[in-house]
Amino acid sequence: MAVQERIKLTVEEFDRLALLPENSDKLLEFIGGEAFEVPSNAYVSEISAVFIGELYVFLKGKALGHLTGEAGGYMVSGERYAPDVAYISFARQPELAKKGYNPNPPELAVEVVSPDDPERNLRIKVANYLAAGTLVWLVRPDEKQIEVYAPGQPVKVLGIKDTLDGGNVLPGFSLKVSEVFAPMGQEKEQQ
Repeated sequence: MAVQERIKLTVEEFDRLALLPENSDKLLEFIGGEAFEVPSNAYVSEISAVFIGELYVFLKGKALGHLTGEAGGYMVSGERYAPDVAYISFARQPELAKKGYNPNPPELAVEVVSPDDPERNLRIKVANYLAAGTLVWLVRPDEKQIEVYAPGQPVKVLGIKDTLDGGNVLPGFSLKVSEVFAPMGQEKEQQ
């Protein structure tokens, strides 16, 4: 079965599809009953790397939890997502799954929006993340904004002059939004 076909699947059918040898080199998500291949995008990857770098530095030596990149898939509210960056505490899950999608949802999911991301899929993912208790940072590069979705709280939209914080998930973490969108080495110019 080709991944480009848009037919409704059960989660079991998706799991079988994802394990097929011809899909071994593809990053797949299961959103709203459909399989989607996550497209490669260098700009999205660069922004994701900023988050990974900043979060790694914050977490290093604290023994708080796991940090994963876009290849780390998670089971979220019965679906399968591959957030660009995710965090799950050791308290929630001492060891990550070594095969397939992690059975527990992340406590923080960073989704960097690319031009190919259907808005419908983003809304479904955010709703399911929130239902699972996940803090979501939806990063919109074209607008240079970050939407912060926390369970039970109104959405916050942060602009280039604002500072993002880790909320209840990563207390003490902060990152200037301007640093997220500045090319490497040009952080000072945009501030």
